[in-house]
Amino acid sequence: MANLAGKTLFITGASRGIGLAIAMRAARDGANVVIAAKTAEPHPKLAGTIYTAAEEIVAAGGQALPCIVDVREEEQVRAAVEQAVERFGGIDILVNNASAISLTSTLSTPMKRYDLMHQVNTRGTYLCSQVCLPHLLKAENPHILNLSPPLNMEARWFAPHVAYTMAKFGMSMCVLGMAQEFKGKVAVNALWPRTAIATAAIENIIGGAQMMKASRKPEIMADAAWYILTQGVDYSGQFLIDDDVLRANGIEDLEGYAMTPGARLMPDFFI
Repeated sequence: MANLAGKTLFITGASRGIGLAIAMRAARDGANVVIAAKTAEPHPKLAGTIYTAAEEIVAAGGQALPCIVDVREEEQVRAAVEQAVERFGGIDILVNNASAISLTSTLSTPMKRYDLMHQVNTRGTYLCSQVCLPHLLKAENPHILNLSPPLNMEARWFAPHVAYTMAKFGMSMCVLGMAQEFKGKVAVNALWPRTAIATAAIENIIGGAQMMKASRKPEIMADAAWYILTQGVDYSGQFLIDDDVLRANGIEDLEGYAMTPGARLMPDFFI
């Protein structure tokens, strides 16, 4: 079976959570991982920095390049891509994982928060894709994977948090357009979880300890991503759900991914 040995992954927001889990899964194959994230100094509430992530990746069998990157800053993205190419000789895979969230209504969303979500989610995804694509086009079996939901234009997905939905759907629209634009050259797909995933966002912003108990571990997204990224370049334009990907690859028992075995799982947004 194909694996990610020797591949270079550029992962935004890879210092913790789902981004780090994807990095760790690739590292076990012997991949090179560019950790493109903002956290260089320890955060009082959020575990992990680009440097601690690098240590974990190396310990797992990969190579790591920690880069301080705010995906809103074009110069930082370009500098990190240049460092990646200089260090590893190219880029094979881009994972657009960095995201900002605010589940607020129209009247309770400050424009500063609106701008942040659109700059990180939609613009950041577009920017990183644009900067990485010249290198991806030179790679063997290149992939872009956006952690964004299936496009579904039902009002129920917009009404509770219009600004956030617009920003996340912007990432998915990048998949829709770029998959066709680079058809046969670069695979471009989206991946989204069926259930809540136990990350800092769930614990500190959305649902607290109770929702964490009703969540799955980030490793389910990492394993699903691995299956997507080891497919051929023609596997493109897909809006995929994590457990669907695993079941399609023969993994039926998903209980090991639950934070609390036997607990009723909380469905994620947009599913």
